[in-house]
Amino acid sequence: MLRKISAIAVSTLIAVGIILFMLYRVKDDLLVALEHIVWIYCAMAVAVCSLAWLLRGVRYRIILSGIGIRCSILFSTGCIFISQTANLIVPARLGDLVRVFILRHEFGSTISQGISSLVVERVFDIVMVALLGAVSLLFVFNVPGEYLWLIVLPLILGAGFFVFLSISDRFSSDNRYLRILLTMLDQIRQVSLSAKSILALSSSSVVIWILDVLVCLFVGMMFGVTIPFAVVTLAIVVGNLVKAIPLTPGGIGTYELALVAIFSAAGIDPAVATLIAVIDHLLKNLVTLGGGVISIYFFGDWVIDAIKSAFKKELPEDDHPGV
Repeated sequence: MLRKISAIAVSTLIAVGIILFMLYRVKDDLLVALEHIVWIYCAMAVAVCSLAWLLRGVRYRIILSGIGIRCSILFSTGCIFISQTANLIVPARLGDLVRVFILRHEFGSTISQGISSLVVERVFDIVMVALLGAVSLLFVFNVPGEYLWLIVLPLILGAGFFVFLSISDRFSSDNRYLRILLTMLDQIRQVSLSAKSILALSSSSVVIWILDVLVCLFVGMMFGVTIPFAVVTLAIVVGNLVKAIPLTPGGIGTYELALVAIFSAAGIDPAVATLIAVIDHLLKNLVTLGGGVISIYFFGDWVIDAIKSAFKKELPEDDHPGV
């Protein structure tokens, strides 16, 4: 238990340390920038961020439908809110496992169904955000080579995953664990390889990330800064790809650092770039937290135990032989 508590403490301290270091470097300019906030753009950023969450719920409902789980948009959105809220607290994105518990509790789903739904969502998220980044590179020049690889590598891995997925139905095994893996691949294939599902999941993912970019644009406008759309897109892409590496809870610190690097390279004043990056992530996390709290009330207090079990890496008992 002490090891798990220290994992949270260390990763949280790293996140806080990065943020404090960034703010300290530009502390003299922060108060000046804060004095010129235009609050209407803050309201617009919150509204767009909330819309993006609702669209995430619609996409997750499509994914769940593909593996045989019929639910409402409120349910699917609540699932995501709770798991992402948990990710703000626990390291290594263990909060995602909460969805396995929720689906099991509400629909009696198998572990493989829950994990398959997570894999499909993550794959489309990463591939589509990388694709947006690749498009933005056509309009942003002098991008450091490490950012190019950060965008290209997920596209290569994503293409390889879909190729493997398309031929995975040819494999079979008597080994229990390999059968579980093949069952999951079959479920993932059902959801993600039909023309209809590819269109629905790809288009919704692109719109979700464009809304995420708009939130950051509005945050910039809060401080009287208009940043080219392609630059903000590249920053959001790099920030979220870096955040996908679970070094800190919710990617706090590493996300902001990535945004500031892109904005500063594009000629944005470091103080303003830092403020935009910090406020952008703070606002998105506050919307997540608010939605998570409401969703916990919606589902019930038992979700708290599910979050604790996810942190302990304890999956629910599965009485289905096929898992």
